Amino acid sequence: MADAASRLRRVAEQVLGAPLPVRLRAWDGSQDGPPDAPTLVVRNRRALRHMLFKPGELGMARAWVAGDLDIEGDLYGALEAISGLVWERGEGGRTVLQALRDPAVRAAVVELLKLAGPPLPPAPPREETRRRRHLHTRRTDKQAISHHYDVGNDFYELVLGPSMVYSCAYWEAGGTLEGAQRDKLELVCAKLGLTPGQRLLDVGCGWGSLAIHAAREHGVSVVGVTLSQEQAAYARKRVADEGLTDRVEIRVQDYRDVRDGPYDAISSIGMAEHVGADRYLEYARELYGLLKPGGRLLNHQIARRPQHDESAYNVDEFIDAYVFPDGELAPVGTTVTQLERAGFEVRDVESIREHYARTLRRWVANLEAGWPQAVRLTTPGRARVWRLYMAASALGFERNRIGVNQVLAVRTPEAGASGLPLRTRTWN
Repeated sequence: MADAASRLRRVAEQVLGAPLPVRLRAWDGSQDGPPDAPTLVVRNRRALRHMLFKPGELGMARAWVAGDLDIEGDLYGALEAISGLVWERGEGGRTVLQALRDPAVRAAVVELLKLAGPPLPPAPPREETRRRRHLHTRRTDKQAISHHYDVGNDFYELVLGPSMVYSCAYWEAGGTLEGAQRDKLELVCAKLGLTPGQRLLDVGCGWGSLAIHAAREHGVSVVGVTLSQEQAAYARKRVADEGLTDRVEIRVQDYRDVRDGPYDAISSIGMAEHVGADRYLEYARELYGLLKPGGRLLNHQIARRPQHDESAYNVDEFIDAYVFPDGELAPVGTTVTQLERAGFEVRDVESIREHYARTLRRWVANLEAGWPQAVRLTTPGRARVWRLYMAASALGFERNRIGVNQVLAVRTPEAGASGLPLRTRTWN
């Protein structure tokens, strides 16, 4: 009888209808496939049961998080090859259901069932959150934020570095991650036109990096809001250590509950992805109402490519179950439209997609360099989630599958004076 790796390769190629571009190593030590390709390691039969009982992305993700599936060699190269076969076969490629109409494929699946062992569905890894409707109530939003951000501040320090900025950096040639994050914070402040004595609301303030930078470098008073208790505690300590408690207030508060406007400026950096499509206009109107006339909003947000049929958009299963529960991405055009519907005048849109790819690769390198510590600080499964999520996201930005944009909008007064310079890109 053929070894497990050869049998797996034949089954995979039959189902996918294409040669397998990675090498396989199975639980019995057998190997098959291109000798110089990255190796997909199937550590035990349970990986097959994960994929059989939950075909598609979520089944593979469960096997990965559980440690039953792994990659040796070029992680990015393997993910690129696998994504081309599994996740991006839409146009021109056959789906699993289409493949199953082929008798040869059905026979291959029977072979896979034999390889998988006892027909019992394995339990999902404990790092998986319960799937639910995307209601985006105050309660469910707080639960989702806690799942993602209350992983442990020490873990985020290891991945993000001393800046503790969990959003796209702004790079120049030969720069460091810390320098690029500092430049991003300064870019936000410059776009907002901050001057001493102004009030800034930082929605989704994270670990306080922007609030501290704006108060220290631009002399503004800042209110930062987050739904994460761990983030808030960390940010408050940093504020105290910087001697800025008279100018920076960190609150555990939903943006919908902020009632002490008006503010001169609002920053929302990497937060709007959590709002949800059904709530986005409400979000935009809330921020519009918190700004004084002439006040500016800087909305920094990940975007997806538009679809021909937007009603067919589905949230990524792996991201929803393991990374950002209830997170939703929208095309940048949809975001601009919603901001305009809320009353804003959109004055500038800057894509910094390539910057995020570079940022993510640095975070992955930090995680891999500190892998034993990362596992101790969280769980092996959680560390594996972050490694897969960040590496796959880096590829997504590099290949223009997703993007990230800074949208500068103004609550322009009725008289029409926006307060912006004639040449708006002076911040560059």
